[in-house]
Amino acid sequence: MENLAPELGWPSYRVRPVQRWRGDSVEELDDCVAEEAPIALMYNGEPHVVMLATPLDLEDFALGFSLTENIVMDASEVESIRTYERSEGIEVRLKIPEARCDSAAEKGRNMTGRTGCGLCGARTLKQAVRRPPPVTSRVQVPVAELIAALRKLRERQRLNGLTGAVHAAAWVVPGEETLQVREDVGRHNALDKLIGALARQKTDFRTGFVVVTSRASFEMVQKCATVGIGFMAAISAPTGLAIKLAEDSGLTLLGFARNEDHVVYTHPHRLLHANPGP
Repeated sequence: MENLAPELGWPSYRVRPVQRWRGDSVEELDDCVAEEAPIALMYNGEPHVVMLATPLDLEDFALGFSLTENIVMDASEVESIRTYERSEGIEVRLKIPEARCDSAAEKGRNMTGRTGCGLCGARTLKQAVRRPPPVTSRVQVPVAELIAALRKLRERQRLNGLTGAVHAAAWVVPGEETLQVREDVGRHNALDKLIGALARQKTDFRTGFVVVTSRASFEMVQKCATVGIGFMAAISAPTGLAIKLAEDSGLTLLGFARNEDHVVYTHPHRLLHANPGP
């Protein structure tokens, strides 16, 4: 359920007059420009991190971030989420058990996370290169359903269709027609929003797969594996560290997933081809 309505007065995009040049010809027109806002995540009144993100689906974002960063182990531990508009940005205040809050403080992420940041804020290599436990997903993805999901995702990127500037993450359950999508200027933010939305619906992460409109970097694989997602397809390339983490965690990782093409990098047993090779 995509939502392009502004949250707390912060728009997801603005319309600006621009000049479009084609060779020597100039056209005056209006252009839709994606917005990003500083989003401060606070736990039990204490600041944790400020992320630059699209000001949409922020409760989903806060919950997803809390899960994928191991601040909480289950969505039920988040007692409340409240958003507040400030002159400089938006505060998202979460109430969690004090023991979890103490653990979050030890992570030392009290800094700004820029739009393209995934591991920013971690103080140590151990925090940054965190290894999730092996995934137990037994999902089987027919290749026809993967291709259909890629097509539907292009159609469902409403904000990107207006601005051409945001990433998307989609959730698909094989055999079902539904496709849940979240968008953000940051690829990892879009994934956190999706995971948060699914967690609020009490989704079993072992039952479906994720498609992302970005490269498959380490933190994208890390976030999926942390919550138990066992299959991720990215429209661009993976990194070597992402492949290593996917291999170690048992996650099926696909890259260059575009139209009917894709490259399988790890654990191909979850992808069901109509005409499998030898």
